[in-house]
Amino acid sequence: MTLEEELIELHDAPREVAPFSQRYPGLTPAAGYAAAQRLHEHRVALGWKSVGRKIGFTNRTLWQRYGVHEPMWGMVYDRTLVYARDDQATVALDGLVQPRIEPEIAFKLKKTPADNLADCIEWMAHAVEIVQCHHPAWKVTSADCAADNGLHGRLIVGPPIPLSENLDKVEARLFKGDRLVDRGVGANVLGGPLLSLAHLVELLRKQPAAPPLRAGEIITTGVLTDAHPVAPGETWRTEVTGLKGLKIAFS
Repeated sequence: MTLEEELIELHDAPREVAPFSQRYPGLTPAAGYAAAQRLHEHRVALGWKSVGRKIGFTNRTLWQRYGVHEPMWGMVYDRTLVYARDDQATVALDGLVQPRIEPEIAFKLKKTPADNLADCIEWMAHAVEIVQCHHPAWKVTSADCAADNGLHGRLIVGPPIPLSENLDKVEARLFKGDRLVDRGVGANVLGGPLLSLAHLVELLRKQPAAPPLRAGEIITTGVLTDAHPVAPGETWRTEVTGLKGLKIAFS
């Protein structure tokens, strides 16, 4: 079985497997992205529609812990995107492997990014990404992450607001029920969410086979805190300076 075939098989039968990088010798991030493209094509053939991107491992405070020392990206789809209503959402975790919650800042593009990124953004919003990992104990490499669609599972997007300044100073607080679990700031993601977006633009320029960013895409820029495990029956919420927090019930 090739890596491309395994990714498609995992899409149909999600479960934990030994890391790809241990079983496909010499696997590089470039080869991982190429394999992920085949998974993307498989999903599109099934009727999935890409609606944006996620940027992962932009929070440099987590690099040493996870053993990944560079950002990566993956596709967001109409079937993985959830818009919160009245700042709340119910999110099904079925089909996700070892899901974790990540409070983030997201942007919607009004045109293809150019030199002045701020002019290319239609709105911003607080978002929560649910990431997943098919490898035991979340032991991954950059190549594993690239192959596994950036570990994307779900993206919950809160109410849009105009682009704000000083996003590096935005603080997010993450609660499980009423218990504060974690907190983090915008500067954690490569110095700020806009800088995280700029990194994605440059990364995609080095990947000619990758679909270019386009108007209408939603881009989520990476976790402000750490990622924390979630399970059905739990309710989590966020508080974010300058934006409305989200309350998410998992089923």
